[in-house]
Amino acid sequence: MTWQGDLWLLAPELLVIVFGTLALAAGFRVGRKGLAAVSLVGVGLATAVCLLQLGGASPSGLPNGGPAFGVLQVDAFALVFKLVFLAVTALVVMASPTGLASRTNQGEYYALLLFATLGMMMVAGSQDLVLLFLAFETSSFASYALAAFQKRDPASTEAGMKYFVNGALGSSLALFGISLIYALTTAGAGPGVVPGNLSFANLGLMFGGALDPFNPLVVFSMVLLLAGFAYKVAAFPFHMWAPDVYDGAPSTVSAFLAAGSKKMGFAALFKVFLIALIAVRSDWNLLIGLVAIATMTVGNVLALTQTNIKRMLAYSSIAQAGYILIAIPVAAAAGGAVGEYAVAGGIFHIITHAFMKAGAFVVVAALLALGLSERIQDFRGLSRRAPVLAFSMAVFLISFAGIPPLAGFWSKFVLFSSAVNASLAPNDGWLILLAIAGILNSAVSLYYYAKVVWLMYVEDPEPQQAARLHVPRGITASVLLALLAVLVIGAWPGPVVDVSMQAAHSLMGAGAPFR
Repeated sequence: MTWQGDLWLLAPELLVIVFGTLALAAGFRVGRKGLAAVSLVGVGLATAVCLLQLGGASPSGLPNGGPAFGVLQVDAFALVFKLVFLAVTALVVMASPTGLASRTNQGEYYALLLFATLGMMMVAGSQDLVLLFLAFETSSFASYALAAFQKRDPASTEAGMKYFVNGALGSSLALFGISLIYALTTAGAGPGVVPGNLSFANLGLMFGGALDPFNPLVVFSMVLLLAGFAYKVAAFPFHMWAPDVYDGAPSTVSAFLAAGSKKMGFAALFKVFLIALIAVRSDWNLLIGLVAIATMTVGNVLALTQTNIKRMLAYSSIAQAGYILIAIPVAAAAGGAVGEYAVAGGIFHIITHAFMKAGAFVVVAALLALGLSERIQDFRGLSRRAPVLAFSMAVFLISFAGIPPLAGFWSKFVLFSSAVNASLAPNDGWLILLAIAGILNSAVSLYYYAKVVWLMYVEDPEPQQAARLHVPRGITASVLLALLAVLVIGAWPGPVVDVSMQAAHSLMGAGAPFR
């Protein structure tokens, strides 16, 4: 591979690095809007390169999907996740000039956003456990600082500390599991296994070879990896940090964490469990299925009683994580075309949830910037005070619940139907429980989503809060772009399903080239 090919494959990451550094340096001389513009240019250029790569354009003449520097792969799976991360970052950057309460250290803020995005993008492309962990930590350390960015606000400082402590615990568990797997590879277990090589392909060969899947060391390392990544995606029982962090962090940062950073965790889960550990699925398949059901149920039940909109959205995000987790046991049990369909459903829901959740948190950021509180009751009569925000929030919430014909309905349909299809196979009948749990939980979630919509459109505002709200243009543009994505995907889901299937095929083929 030539150096031009390396640069082309790494161009999105290099652009994010360059513009992140530029934002940091420009923070001394440029205002908030100028820094946002610089960051948006970098994100836009990186997005354009990802789209060219996904479409098969390669000015260097290299075969698409070729590896860059050995363990960083550019395939459809990686590119789809990179586009999700960049889209969320763009929405957050657009809302930040007026949606972020802090007016100091703006250069550092945008640099941290871009460097966190860089780590997420590298997780999506990683083909090795070591690179996966390092990329995870790159994103995580930037995210810890973002959560505590409003350092004069005790709630933000507390959120940053809780996020750091829980994130460090999750990272420690994952690293312990990785060290045990490294010990297994050094023993040279199985024919053809390269000792000390932690690439997913080599691990798949090791676990699928002579290594006993019920070896206590194998089981223990698998449990540690699952626990470590479960912390990252806020899956039950490692979910309790999420409401406190999302509530205390600046709302724009909450949008970034819930819509972007959490998706990084799913990219890692898909890679580790559906490539590296697929041969020992009998050890973990049922366990992840139970975690998925518990996560969606706990998230929805706890959301029912919330009076704070950010905490309600946090518990909703936990429930959505449970839905996405359905894809892993279904894909592992079914394999083949049905397994790819399940992974495509998970990726499809990741895409729709990213736009819905980012849009909802940006609406909250707008209301907080305009002087409202985080109480759900403050949404009373919002349709008369800020009709664009109210309509957008209503669409996001209804889409969360999976009501047709919005984007959330189609992604849930693909995801749940994959579990139904897989349950028809012998010995896999239990997978139907995942679909049933998902449908029932979606029905439960409709109650607390509908409550907010009712307040906005039926209830009258408080007399002292009846004045019309003048929403800043940047926040309005961010919300409208998220709204447009939800409506367009709902009206025309086919292209997104096709891209999700392409990404799923790339993953299940362990890094097969994209078209």
